[in-house]
Amino acid sequence: MLLIAYVSFLLLLAVCLGLEFSACRAKPGPATNPAFRQFQLHFYRVYFLALWADWLQGPYLYKLYHHYNFLESQIAIIYVCGFASSVLFGLVAGWLVDRIGRRQACILFCATYIVCCLTKLSRDYFMLILGRVLGGLSTSLLATAFEAWYVHQHVETHDFPKEWIPETFSQAASWNHGLAVAAGFVATFFAEWLSLGPVAPFLVAVPFLMLCGGLTLRDWEENWHPGGVAQTKFTRSCVEGLQCLLADSRVLLLGGIQALFESVIYIFVFLWTPVLDPHGPPLGIIFSCFMASCMIGASLYRVATSKKYLLQPIHLLSLAVLLAFFALFMLTFSTSPGQEAPSESFLAFLVIELACGLYFPSMGFLRDRIIPKKQRAAVLAWFRLPLHLLACMGMLALYGSGDGISGTRHMFVACAGLMLAALLAVVSLFSVIRHDTELRLDGQEGMQQNGPVPSGL
Repeated sequence: MLLIAYVSFLLLLAVCLGLEFSACRAKPGPATNPAFRQFQLHFYRVYFLALWADWLQGPYLYKLYHHYNFLESQIAIIYVCGFASSVLFGLVAGWLVDRIGRRQACILFCATYIVCCLTKLSRDYFMLILGRVLGGLSTSLLATAFEAWYVHQHVETHDFPKEWIPETFSQAASWNHGLAVAAGFVATFFAEWLSLGPVAPFLVAVPFLMLCGGLTLRDWEENWHPGGVAQTKFTRSCVEGLQCLLADSRVLLLGGIQALFESVIYIFVFLWTPVLDPHGPPLGIIFSCFMASCMIGASLYRVATSKKYLLQPIHLLSLAVLLAFFALFMLTFSTSPGQEAPSESFLAFLVIELACGLYFPSMGFLRDRIIPKKQRAAVLAWFRLPLHLLACMGMLALYGSGDGISGTRHMFVACAGLMLAALLAVVSLFSVIRHDTELRLDGQEGMQQNGPVPSGL
């Protein structure tokens, strides 16, 4: 597995660079306003530090808990606590950001994530659970506070055209993938090449979080929701979001697809380490391979939706779900007890990440067109509820039986079933929207729909 990991990393990196170059050539010319470029850089230097610190913690999280000699069932509980905190804080993150101010929320992200990283030094089980809870709060703030600050400054302070906002986040998404690939390499350097152990990447993230918080405090202006707090009451917002979800079959199908697909991805994030780690690969390099595969998928999306090919997001969403189902079907055989095939499992994991690279921009485009902007935040919060519940139930079922490898295989069988249900939901959505011209792009918009991949992946 060691040689396979490094060779795969080099090959995937070469493909990434080739596709990224092709995508850049197909991309329409960016806005050239120097004031806008300066404002973008002003945002990026803080935002990228936050993303970098977040990605550094990805490769060795499970390995750290295993290094502390916790049972797999205990580790599963820690992950479930993290998912539960993501559900809770995800519901109130938008309200909290508007309540305390966007800049203050970004500083709060840095502070809570620093504490989250420092808890990894403790071998106390409940301290590690507290760290995961704080991690749920931090990732919720990362997903809301920075974007909210940027959009307000872009529109209200600098009065730039709203049409330029997608360009900023499209570029951020490309850099986000690159940062993720590099983070796996750096994590391997500290954890394995320097033999500092799996806690090292978490400690390396701390100074970057401190720098991120310091730059935010020094360089960013505070901005608030009009009136200082959210004008819409939280309860009313939730009710309106649920009404929107139930009133429109397209929204309901979209929510079903997201819950089914992304719950499987959360389970995959938990399972890949115990499946591959016994065979001795460098986990950080494996993580970089995953992120490079995801980056390839995102680049393929941008090329496929350009004027040259003009494939529609619903078609690419169908392809993404189909690829993920095929990979999970492979895993039901490669993880069979007594017949483990780590190379085949690794290949299947790469296909899953490729599917993620296609899935997230496709889903982002459809969400923007189908869900009304006024109810979007509340609807997405409702989407995340069944998503995390499915992931939590899956992991509790996996390790509640104590079946080890056999239980892992059974979980991949269940995940394949969930992905098959997602595929049927995609087919149903396609039959509903196939004549809807508003859900088609013209080749220009497709280049701007590659939103950042959630950091939890």
